[in-house]
Amino acid sequence: MKIDLKFTGILVAGAVATSALVVLATGSGDDPEDVPSGGDVVAGPSADVPAPNGTGPAGAGGGAGAGEPGGAQRFPLPTSTERISCPEPTVTVTDAVKLQEALNVAEPGTVIQLAPGTFRGRFLSQKSGARDRPIFVCGTPESVLDGGGTGEGYGFHLQDAAHWRLIGFTLQNSQKGVMFDGTGASVVQELTIRNIGDEAVHLRRFSTGNSVQYNSISRTGRENPRFGEGVYLGSSHNNWGTLTGGQPDRSDNNLVAGNKIRSTAEAVDVKEGTSGGRIAGNAFDGTELSGGFNDSWVDVKGNGYVVEDNRGAKTGADGFQTHEEYKGWGTRNVFRRNVIALGDAKGVGIRLDSAGNAVACDNRVSGGELLNTGQCS
Repeated sequence: MKIDLKFTGILVAGAVATSALVVLATGSGDDPEDVPSGGDVVAGPSADVPAPNGTGPAGAGGGAGAGEPGGAQRFPLPTSTERISCPEPTVTVTDAVKLQEALNVAEPGTVIQLAPGTFRGRFLSQKSGARDRPIFVCGTPESVLDGGGTGEGYGFHLQDAAHWRLIGFTLQNSQKGVMFDGTGASVVQELTIRNIGDEAVHLRRFSTGNSVQYNSISRTGRENPRFGEGVYLGSSHNNWGTLTGGQPDRSDNNLVAGNKIRSTAEAVDVKEGTSGGRIAGNAFDGTELSGGFNDSWVDVKGNGYVVEDNRGAKTGADGFQTHEEYKGWGTRNVFRRNVIALGDAKGVGIRLDSAGNAVACDNRVSGGELLNTGQCS
């Protein structure tokens, strides 16, 4: 039986305030967005990550622990890429209503185990765990959250939350896959995310200190290939007025590691306004890149990112790109130890269309030149 979770407030006592938010009118990519209601990586992070130094409005970066507009707490870049194991469950759920009910009452230390089967609906929580007692949602690839269609909604939405661990299950058939709004210190690990209308994972509205690691992402952009990113960090400056009160969306210090991504738009899209992240050890397949805008695996428009140890094959033009989409952004990023197979593409391994970035000579490229300008160092 398919359950539309916008009615969960009727079905589940005490769930009205949370469940009514589950089905939302959603935007995509760089178009106007809605305002929400309410391979293993073994190397550690590098010690010489450049300090962010944005010069746009409100700058970039900032110290961990500071508050953000909207009340989101600020968390540092994760220091580990180790896989996280699920503890013994505190509750096992077998259908969509029981899952949403468990999400509504989750508290620090809750471990929700998804039984094998299909959970038809779109799910939301605004609860938070604690640093030493996160909230877990665990499953296997046979535990499938099915949003019912790629035209609307978020498959799994955390809003103004912290300290979550989403591990091991499958997410499919929603406009957007995992959405974090104002969410920090949380982990998306070993999910299978497929058949998504736009982007698979989106961290925005001051979401900081999160890890997106060891996931398998494919068949994005089923509704609009232009907006079919694998992992999307932050928000376009065109949407700051709607999403972040006109301030840069400082979704900083996020880690994207060890994922396998085959997407219709960039595998990782780093927006202006974000800083201090790390993109490491991912495998990118650009076979499905489409349209004139989707011509690289990674597009860095933020500041102070380290992009290292990634491998990519097949692309529309370039392997990696930087851009200055907004004054003072797209700078002080470092690219190193990436392996770039351009195939038949006519671009370069790393295209620098903004100033102040560094490309190490240990990047390897086949099928073209390493850089469009300057020299490696």
